[in-house]
Amino acid sequence: MTSYLLAIDQGTTSSRAILFRPDTSIAAQAQQEFPQHFPSSGWVEHEARDLWETTLATCRAAMEQTGAKAADIAAIGITNQRETTVVWDRKTGAAIYRAIVWQDRRTAELCARLKAEGHEPMVSARTGLILDPYFSGTKIGWILDHVPGARARAERGELAFGTVDSWLLWHLTGGAVHATDATNAARTLLFNIHTGEWDDELLALLRVPRSMLPEVRDSSADFGTTLPELLGGGIRICGIAGDQQAATVGQACFQPGMIKSTYGTGCFALLNTGTTAVTSKNKLLTTIAYQLDGKRTYALEGSIFVAGAAVQWLRDGLGIIKASAESEALAEAADPAQQVYLVPAFVGLGAPHWNPDVRGALFGLTRGTGRAEIALAALESVCYQTADLLDAMHADWAEAGGNGAPTVLRVDGGMVASNFAMQRLSDLLAAPVDRPVVRETTALGAAYLAGLHAGVLPKPQRFADRWRLDHRFTPILEPALRETKLAGWRDVVRRLTMP
Repeated sequence: MTSYLLAIDQGTTSSRAILFRPDTSIAAQAQQEFPQHFPSSGWVEHEARDLWETTLATCRAAMEQTGAKAADIAAIGITNQRETTVVWDRKTGAAIYRAIVWQDRRTAELCARLKAEGHEPMVSARTGLILDPYFSGTKIGWILDHVPGARARAERGELAFGTVDSWLLWHLTGGAVHATDATNAARTLLFNIHTGEWDDELLALLRVPRSMLPEVRDSSADFGTTLPELLGGGIRICGIAGDQQAATVGQACFQPGMIKSTYGTGCFALLNTGTTAVTSKNKLLTTIAYQLDGKRTYALEGSIFVAGAAVQWLRDGLGIIKASAESEALAEAADPAQQVYLVPAFVGLGAPHWNPDVRGALFGLTRGTGRAEIALAALESVCYQTADLLDAMHADWAEAGGNGAPTVLRVDGGMVASNFAMQRLSDLLAAPVDRPVVRETTALGAAYLAGLHAGVLPKPQRFADRWRLDHRFTPILEPALRETKLAGWRDVVRRLTMP
């Protein structure tokens, strides 16, 4: 019987389960969306129970499609939306408040105060991050301060904190395992990425009791076994990584200097910097790409809050398309003489600007502007933001002694299905863009980490030999037009972010 690998991919708008065969081809997959909650401007929440229930349902559905039994699955790998914060009761396993999503900006005032007090240099030196509402640490404090009695309960050891991987792991193992991996721990503002440990000074600064925290393990490790009644038998859980790090693994970016960019709700680019934790001078993050055999591999990361969400806005907010796939044909019909720019700062701007207060705007509108031009502006906004990230990455990497020249970009995520968007991305980057055969690279990365520990998949470099190219996009836009378009983008961002 084939030994499958089951990848759980718990994302921002849906939960998915994918069964991979030993050759990493996909045998089955299932997906369920769940509600998004926006209780106030800049606030984004999920019902934590929705994350668990849709995950379990999709795992069962994927197994049913192939008739796979628990005994047919060698291991489970989990990948998850990062930074999203859950606090739950250790006895009941029930969340005490909705999950606060990574996009949520409610702690902006606290982050600004901590910056004003001079704490950011210490925080950045230890975590590789900046003081921003994006990360988990301030979200934990908000829950403890706003749920009646929560802080006292936390101090008594009654509450647990976890990013979504820990929340799922807790329920998969019936509360037997409260753990996370180094990549998720590195996104909390509480973890020292150089020592590989939770940091007492950071915990004190953000007022988070150590007793709430999960144990930190390698990305490929023993994370326990599922309760037999959940999936028809116990299945080992052998891999965990945050979604962007899992995509880095799935794209086989194991060599320093390799870059991948994932286009989902947001856009996230990671550049492998090897064993060196490169400190950015261009407002990028220093993070852990993966941890294997106790050894950390680092990355520079640029995070864009809105990528695919801009297309969702065309559909759900403006109603100018009925399905996301329609954006490509609409954009192709746009008047090339118009220069319409969308800055999709719906929840602030991420890297390299890091401005939580700015909001989205359209520039360059005329009487001739219509649906097509706005659709084009939405797709191009993702490309422009990526160009900003890669310029910053190349500068930092060159400063650290790496190759700062334009690099091939490996891409994945829902948006890469659009040939138009990927061609425009290549044009605006003036660099090749490689789309792989297996586009489910986030789930593939989770499956690989699980399969590596379970002994059914090879070491990283042999796994990298399996990576296959679907299509390489190369620049065709006139250099002068590219520079004109990029200059226009920089101008509108400058105007939008001016004090």
